[in-house]
Amino acid sequence: MREWDAEVIVEADLARRLISEQFPELGLRTIKLLGQGWDNTVWRVDDEWTFRFPRRSYAVPGIENEMAVLPRLAGALPLPIPNPTFLGRPSEEFAWPFYGCPFLPGRELADADLSDEERIGLARPLAEFLRTLHSLDLDAELPVDPVRRADMAVRIPRTREYLSEVSSLGLWAPPSLVGKTLEAALELPPAEHTAVCHGDLHLRHLLVDEHGGPAAVIDWIDLSRNDPAVDLVLFWSLLPPDGRAEFRETYGELSEAQLLRGRVLALFLCAVLALYGRHEGLSALEREAIAGLTRTAR
Repeated sequence: MREWDAEVIVEADLARRLISEQFPELGLRTIKLLGQGWDNTVWRVDDEWTFRFPRRSYAVPGIENEMAVLPRLAGALPLPIPNPTFLGRPSEEFAWPFYGCPFLPGRELADADLSDEERIGLARPLAEFLRTLHSLDLDAELPVDPVRRADMAVRIPRTREYLSEVSSLGLWAPPSLVGKTLEAALELPPAEHTAVCHGDLHLRHLLVDEHGGPAAVIDWIDLSRNDPAVDLVLFWSLLPPDGRAEFRETYGELSEAQLLRGRVLALFLCAVLALYGRHEGLSALEREAIAGLTRTAR
């Protein structure tokens, strides 16, 4: 069993019943599957709403956190994010909370097949978004590094494990720089959890529009107080070198320790996404994740 395997999958009939029973005002004319990830099954309702149902018990605290905090963030950030509007309660049919929010149009990066020029064009808006998020003075009880993303003693062994599997499958051969990067990160001092962070801002969670511009930032299940480094995954895995220079110019000061932590996380998450893409038959995601590994290792 892989860590992304679901405990419960909310199929269309169950989703329709749960939504209709708790939110009869919607009418619910149409429902179609929008996507599935590690933590949620997502249904689009009446082309206007997106309903997210947890797939694993692990995800439930994160869903509850999204329901409580995202409405307060939605108007404070320069890109659209989910704004939970219909807050679903646990019931006899489904034991976990769920929510509906206005539909956010956009494509995953893997499906957009962006050129280097388009990727560079994302640098400034991504930096502006993260600068704003990391500067927020949010009066909310947030978990502190809930999955220990910033803890290199935890993250580096797992990164090596996933990279080894990627290599054994013939998907990508890590260059020598990768080993040196991981060794250097083991020497970092403890992280400082100073900022409000998305916590899981990888290749699937920044949506782009038909022109390759930023459309939305989704899936905030790891929203937390953390080291800003945990949100630098796309700095390494998405942006070419010229884009990284523009990002740093816009975002402001980043320490070498933060950049190194972010690089380790980019290696970790791209390796995981490559394996997930291969396991689930998501070839575009697999390709984008492998390309992200290559960019991160340059």
